[in-house]
Amino acid sequence: MVNVQESLKVKREVLEISSEIMSESGQFLRKAGFIEILPVIISPITDPLNHSVFDASIDYYDGKYSLTKSMIFHKQLAVRVFPKIFTFSPNIRLETEDKKSTGRHLIEFTQLDLEVKGAKRDDILTLIENMFVEVFKDVDEKFGQIIRSMNPHFSIPKIPFERVKYLEAYDEYGPDFETILSKRATEPFWLIDIPIEEREFYDRLDGDGKVLVDMDLIYPYGFGEAISGGEREHEYEKILYRMNLKGNDHETLRWYLDEVKKGIPPSAGCGIGIERLTRFVCNLKHVSEARLFAKLPGTVSI
Repeated sequence: MVNVQESLKVKREVLEISSEIMSESGQFLRKAGFIEILPVIISPITDPLNHSVFDASIDYYDGKYSLTKSMIFHKQLAVRVFPKIFTFSPNIRLETEDKKSTGRHLIEFTQLDLEVKGAKRDDILTLIENMFVEVFKDVDEKFGQIIRSMNPHFSIPKIPFERVKYLEAYDEYGPDFETILSKRATEPFWLIDIPIEEREFYDRLDGDGKVLVDMDLIYPYGFGEAISGGEREHEYEKILYRMNLKGNDHETLRWYLDEVKKGIPPSAGCGIGIERLTRFVCNLKHVSEARLFAKLPGTVSI
């Protein structure tokens, strides 16, 4: 029988650690010259994603709002106003039921989204590595004993993280290379240069026309993807070309394309799943354990 009091105690401790992760991340970014902006919950435009999810939209007068899947487009527009921004963005992705058992998927989650005007991928890699070190040191100082009781593998990450090229890993290990490498790893590592067909149209295409100047951060011990990001396409004609390759509907993204015509700066950034980071730190079986009122794919919850 489950000990209810013990279960509640663990949940409280996980929530305290998650709260500290968000607090220290925000403090680190502010010290690095970032400002926090408010999240966008509904908009006529949102991330089309590279995989299908159920529609989450609202009819409103003669228009339609979508619930935010990610703030990618708004981040690109926001750096016209301030060069370094971040936000804790609620994301809604109505995933199919088969994602329920991955341990990594919720239909409602929070993402630390950041974007930097004029930045390159390497700038973001270095920023995130340093942020992770500071966040891990902070939670170790404040909750180290509790964390180690849950996670015997917990340690401060060593930087720089290893960089693994997507196509080289695919050639060596096959289509399940990410899972294989994640299970073998004992430190976080970057997966870089992801093929154009595997990602959305907004990550910048490298000069060879085959891979993108982007990256995923992969957690070790089988915890999988942590972060996605990269340099952004910002030129109107290149964005149209990429949209046509992906089959994106121009009218659906008309609001964004109108803003691109006015001009958006080159930038780079990423999104960090807070529940996934908490899950990794606390060695949780599922991201649903990392928040209150979790909503799993294929279920309806309070």
